[in-house]
Amino acid sequence: MELASASLNSYNTFSVRPPPRTSRNFSPSLSLFRPSIRRNSPYFSSKSTVGLQCSFIGAIVGNKTAITNDSVKEHTTIGGQPNPTGDDEPSTSNEEEQEDKDVIDDRFSDSKMTRICDKLINVFLIDKPTPSDWRRLLTFSKEWSNIRPHFYKRCQDQVDNESDPGMKHKLLRLARKMKEIDNDVQRHNELLDVVRKSPSEVAESYYDNPTEQNAVAKLGNMCLASVQAYDTATESIEALNAAELKFQDIINSTSLDAACRKIDNLAEKNELDSALVLMITKAWSAAKESNMMKDEVKDVLYHLYTTARGNLQRLMPKEIRILKYLLTIKDPEEHISALKDAFTPGEELEGKDIDCLYTTPEQLHTWITTVVDAYQFSREGTLIREARDLMNPNIIQKLEELRKLIQDKFM
Repeated sequence: MELASASLNSYNTFSVRPPPRTSRNFSPSLSLFRPSIRRNSPYFSSKSTVGLQCSFIGAIVGNKTAITNDSVKEHTTIGGQPNPTGDDEPSTSNEEEQEDKDVIDDRFSDSKMTRICDKLINVFLIDKPTPSDWRRLLTFSKEWSNIRPHFYKRCQDQVDNESDPGMKHKLLRLARKMKEIDNDVQRHNELLDVVRKSPSEVAESYYDNPTEQNAVAKLGNMCLASVQAYDTATESIEALNAAELKFQDIINSTSLDAACRKIDNLAEKNELDSALVLMITKAWSAAKESNMMKDEVKDVLYHLYTTARGNLQRLMPKEIRILKYLLTIKDPEEHISALKDAFTPGEELEGKDIDCLYTTPEQLHTWITTVVDAYQFSREGTLIREARDLMNPNIIQKLEELRKLIQDKFM
């Protein structure tokens, strides 16, 4: 699901040149030189510049920034200048200075790249430990191709130096999963490059063959449907995993009252979803049909089931709850009596087994119209989840009769 997004930031230092005698001990840093450092000095010349440019990509992860690339480039243009000491001794040669700078650049780049890889490893292991987050970061990173070999090498170095078996396993898993995702992203990028390089050929390759055009369009629709089905299944799996954790927490309660309070707290936080209720219902159904469980266990699961079902019903809009109750009534006179009770203002109370709810004819009529219109125009997706089980031909017929009754008697 973060994007990591990647942004390119550049920091430029002001051009300076150190004295020739200290060039061998010069150590670059990431700090910015102040403009005031450029003063009249025999060591500064308009013909002599040393520019240090540092750039990195910050991958934004939640509220944290992970440094994902740091490249250091040093461009040197050296011109002749008088000896600052006034001596006739020649200054350090260009070859010696360039050799020193190459050594400094290599050492600086390796040390910085090591720190970058360490930060990335911490981000992937702690802040964003899921492969979907890794895929997103690699997809949006412009400099991953430069970091790739250093990252895998650093992972192996940490594995070799790690004494904790658990952490060693995590590092090995990270490197293996990252390689799989990296290869997958590279294949996608290659396909995108083909499309970008010849978009007209791809778009017009079957311009004179309607049959092939339809086949390609059908293939695209199938791919889209497969992706949507995969996303839906992934969401369902994640919901079931979350529901399982909640269910285990409820089961591990010290008492039945504590377990019921946990269910009530989940309902108050709007975290009591249908997956958890389904899991509790399945547990109760399996227990009551089994002869291997004690009656005390069956009683506990039954209380959990009734508590979860009651809380789930209270999460519905009250008009939907009233509608579902009215649909259970078959006698026309009882229908009218129940509607009068529903439209009579009063204090709403939530009891252990019965809730007192009230609404207006206009609001109930609006909900019925919404459900009926959604059924007639095949717009089931526009309804809330709690009202979708009303999308049944027999129920729709009863709703139309109920809507007419409300129009004639109460509006």
